[in-house]
Amino acid sequence: MEKVVVTGLGAVCSIGNNVDEYWHSLINSASGISKIQGISTDEHDTKIGAEVDDSFEEIVKKQWKKRQLNATTKSARMGLCASVEAVENSGINFDECDRTRVAVIYGVSESGMRGKELDDRKNFILKDMLSTVPAMISMRYNIHGASFSIATACATSANAIVIAKQMIESGVYDVVIAGGMAGKISHDILGGFNQLLALSVNPDPETACRPFTKGRDGFIMGEGAGTLVLESETFAKKRNARIYCQVAGGAMYSEAFNMTAPETNGTGMAECMRMALENAGISPEKVDYINAHGTSTGLNDKYETMAIKEIFGENAKNIPISSTKSAIGHTLGACGALEAVVCVKALENGIIPPTLHYDEPDPELDLDYVPNKAREKELNVVVSNSFAFGGRNATLIFNKYNG
Repeated sequence: MEKVVVTGLGAVCSIGNNVDEYWHSLINSASGISKIQGISTDEHDTKIGAEVDDSFEEIVKKQWKKRQLNATTKSARMGLCASVEAVENSGINFDECDRTRVAVIYGVSESGMRGKELDDRKNFILKDMLSTVPAMISMRYNIHGASFSIATACATSANAIVIAKQMIESGVYDVVIAGGMAGKISHDILGGFNQLLALSVNPDPETACRPFTKGRDGFIMGEGAGTLVLESETFAKKRNARIYCQVAGGAMYSEAFNMTAPETNGTGMAECMRMALENAGISPEKVDYINAHGTSTGLNDKYETMAIKEIFGENAKNIPISSTKSAIGHTLGACGALEAVVCVKALENGIIPPTLHYDEPDPELDLDYVPNKAREKELNVVVSNSFAFGGRNATLIFNKYNG
């Protein structure tokens, strides 16, 4: 079976318009969470978020024609920006590819057509299409393999990466561009999640999103997009590509339990991690770092901790665990890809990003959550978890590539 490797990375989020900005902000404990500026929050219980400012638009304008961008939402433009960066970062020349063996899979939990974009009826159908981003990527690079979107809530882009891995392993594709984008912070998004009691109502950006702590009261919405270029080892080596790491394992698991609550005691989360480790052929004691789903909600953080203990046993206390969402909020359909980018950079640099805003420990949660400050550590195997509404779970395993 073909090994699957990562050759390109792209990202846009509240702490960076590209991967380098994102990574350096993250390991220097920068937070992208602040008072929401894009809309009035007078009618909402939640007042803060992790918005992407308009500076990324200047990058997108240089990448795409105006008439193309007129048919997109902000959410889609973030996805396009991250995807061009990832392709350019990979150094791939599609003229040297069999274009029928290149595919695009993009995670889109919703179109992002909100507020003023919804009021502007021009190009309404194209803006509302969930498949706009993969279609535009395929057209830009004249790619003729499969091009489609998937939507599985917060596991969306992690699932896209798992599917991309499987497609390459099957021998059908040499290259898959995979990722996901997050919707715009809007009145209906805030109102809807407030109604579900999922969002933090703490108005202080420094303490609102604090995963694994005693005082956590919900997640904070974030915006962004992340993209990875995955290739078969054979194809990447043939073109002398720079290889970041291997996608060693991946699993998708449906709890079939509840639309908003995780399965009791983290049973489904544990099963997903177990399946991913088995897929990778890696034993639990080999894992050096876990990028947790870590939403800062009561049940997720508790059950994810329980699941980690079930899988890793006594060694769970020796594994550093952190939540990227503490810095960039919960980016829904983009979080799996943005967190995958973090895992790849952590492997490359031997640095574990911190869990920000970690103040008072929860007595029930007694693992190493890398509080507030990045940590240097040699890493060989890292795990990334994404657990979604509807019980759609995904786990990715990345390891150092030893050609």
